[in-house]
Amino acid sequence: MRLLPFCFSLLITVLLIFILDQPIGTKVPMPLGSFLSPQTGFWQNAEDTAYNYSVDIQQSDLKGNAKVYFDERLVPHVFAENDEDLYFIQGYLHAKFRLFQMDLQTKAAEGRASEIAGPVAVNYDKEQRRLGMKFAAENTLQVVEQNPDALARYTSYTKGINAYINTLTESSLPLEYKILNFKPEQWTNLRTMLLLKMMAKMLSSGTEHDLENTSLRAILTSEQFNLLYPQVPDSLLPIVPKGTVFPKPMHDYKLPANVDSAYFHNQRIVAAQTRYREDKDNGSNNWVVAGSKTASGAPILCNDPHLELSLPSIWYEMQLTSPTSNVYGASLPGSPFVIIGFNDSIAWGVTNAQRDVKDYYTIRFKDDSKKEYWFNNAWKPTQQRIEEIKVKGQAPVFDTVAYTLFGPVIYDGAYTDTITRQDALAVKWMAHHTGDDGSAFYKLNRAGNYNEYVSAIKDFECPGQNFVFASRSGDIAIWQQGKFPDRWQGQGQYIMPGQDSSYLWQGYIPQSENPHAFNPERGFLESANQRPVDGTYPYFIPGTYITPRANAIEHFLSRMNGISVQNMMELQNNNYNILASQMIPIFLHHINEAALTAGARTYLNTVKQWDFEAGPYSVGQTIYQFWLDSLQRNIWSDELGKTGVKVPVPEEQTLMELLITDSTALGFVDNKNTPQVETLRDLVTASLNGAAVKLAQSEKEGRLEWAKFKEPAIYHLLKANLPSFARTHLPVGGAGSVINAIKKSHGPSWRMIVQMSGTIEAYGVYPGGQSGNPGSRFYDNAVDSWVQGKYYQLWMMQKGQEGDGRVKWTMSFIKG
Repeated sequence: MRLLPFCFSLLITVLLIFILDQPIGTKVPMPLGSFLSPQTGFWQNAEDTAYNYSVDIQQSDLKGNAKVYFDERLVPHVFAENDEDLYFIQGYLHAKFRLFQMDLQTKAAEGRASEIAGPVAVNYDKEQRRLGMKFAAENTLQVVEQNPDALARYTSYTKGINAYINTLTESSLPLEYKILNFKPEQWTNLRTMLLLKMMAKMLSSGTEHDLENTSLRAILTSEQFNLLYPQVPDSLLPIVPKGTVFPKPMHDYKLPANVDSAYFHNQRIVAAQTRYREDKDNGSNNWVVAGSKTASGAPILCNDPHLELSLPSIWYEMQLTSPTSNVYGASLPGSPFVIIGFNDSIAWGVTNAQRDVKDYYTIRFKDDSKKEYWFNNAWKPTQQRIEEIKVKGQAPVFDTVAYTLFGPVIYDGAYTDTITRQDALAVKWMAHHTGDDGSAFYKLNRAGNYNEYVSAIKDFECPGQNFVFASRSGDIAIWQQGKFPDRWQGQGQYIMPGQDSSYLWQGYIPQSENPHAFNPERGFLESANQRPVDGTYPYFIPGTYITPRANAIEHFLSRMNGISVQNMMELQNNNYNILASQMIPIFLHHINEAALTAGARTYLNTVKQWDFEAGPYSVGQTIYQFWLDSLQRNIWSDELGKTGVKVPVPEEQTLMELLITDSTALGFVDNKNTPQVETLRDLVTASLNGAAVKLAQSEKEGRLEWAKFKEPAIYHLLKANLPSFARTHLPVGGAGSVINAIKKSHGPSWRMIVQMSGTIEAYGVYPGGQSGNPGSRFYDNAVDSWVQGKYYQLWMMQKGQEGDGRVKWTMSFIKG
């Protein structure tokens, strides 16, 4: 009789072991047995406040010994005897504190997200592969491999990452690997290139609107299109001050013979859409003021790149010191060097150029095999890549991508919708064929003056960036640097014919003619993703430019003198909505108060008292945003909706400029779906009445204050899948069009201010922490400081300061 209970117990035990060793669906992807194990499970990822980061590490790949001193914020100060060891250690530290982030981002770049996320990511992976992300990374790696010095630096960095990966055990795996039930792969130089291409995509893929513009041209005249989507806004304050004289270009364009019929007047609706478009507000602010405008007499440089906010942060703060370099700033886990920062002589920062460097061409295949396409009166062979997309929990998905002279065919009958005429679309993107853009940062880390700064960045190609500069010798400058196609007027705004070579780019803008300025008389320079030059620049440079923030920065900087570091901190956190200050008077001029509902009248009275500050407790900002959004829909939806596809509405700045001179906004104010003719007075009034209904609902929910309405948050990289690792309901103000450009989970990802005095004085903060481990106190310890607009003083440690009280832990790297 005792045998039966024994067998039953044995069966239950075996069953429990089996269950606990298996993932339980997508919600619980990890085997609970190992995840809950005290020896190897998530408990092992908890770090108490006394956690000791000091350790001796022996590595045979090192050429010498090195030390890493961690300060009280876990910022590493690396001192190496040579550059290769320096980047070996940078790779090791990036992996130690951010391995999952690097792994996830590079897998996503390559189109391998489905291996982790399952079927939900298949279309994302297809789009990455059809865009040619890996193709681009491979091409850049080939360039790197031709330069032994560059290759040695990247290889050292890769070895450092793998040295850390090789130390991992079941218990020491980062928490996310335990949750998602997979393990890190060995790093390669290709993965570093993939990460850089991911940045290129984030910043230069989405600044074009060829597909949408083609559809818009089917319903808009040329005049309407140019006025609704202007190349040079009336209120533009360009990066290069107005009045700058540009050299006469040497280009001699050859327009395609059929350009009018086959291109400008080829009206059609395009159903193809980019499914995973980058955030259009992936921009930034940077500015620099000369010593003539500062209290100290030394230049002050400021930078805050606006990107998706995440935990862990996209940035990792560090100091890198070797015999050739002593640099401090924000680095990018997955890539060597400091990207934004300062050294003993100069400081630099970057904003996105917003230039369009991606075009689409129609392709005519000979047949469904996609092995040949028509080009220059003959069938030309394609190069085909058979893409195997491995899918977690399912069979692989296969996709065939045809490569043409233009680039990969991103859309065809096998992926997403095709255009009306069943043509396929190839994409030509600058990032497909670039050199070693990372070398610009290697050189910037070592530059000592203006000439060396220019030399460092002159070969940087994609994504185009505005490199702002200041030196201890007193110089200030800015260059918009990148490799940009030299286009004929209108080229690349719409889908182009790809049946011959006549629509190919005919050259590139000479690097020396990229927009730039040096020591301007007015004593300051700034960029905030606006068009870099006014209409006198002799090149056609389409893009997705943003105007209001730059206008706000100019508004303040032009009025400031005796500027201090504190003034710059306040300006980076400035919430003044300059666009609202221009738009609200138009609204008030046209409002018909007698036709307002009682609720709308109450909200109107609040707006009348508003000081245009978009702070966290501002009610006026919430009412304005509702009102503006409602008016935008009422003006544009009847006409633009005729395309039947998603198209961008004109920018708020454009609407404001139109309404100043034409209260009919070219006739778009009238709702074509009604028999009567609406006026701006009708729409402004109706829009506030409509907004009032939604505002009342928000008020009822206690969400009328700006921060409560927009709910700013910083999510873990896995977003809603790990809500307990996020920071939500952050009491911060700001908006996309104000200097403090915080949206829901997007905004200033690193705030930096550097005063180039005799002893450099620098401050910085980012919304996160140095550790990617959610079980560490350094996971999100800087978020509250960032929310409050506070900064940390950045300590450029010197040799001889090893005993400084700020040094809390020491990591020793020993050759052997």
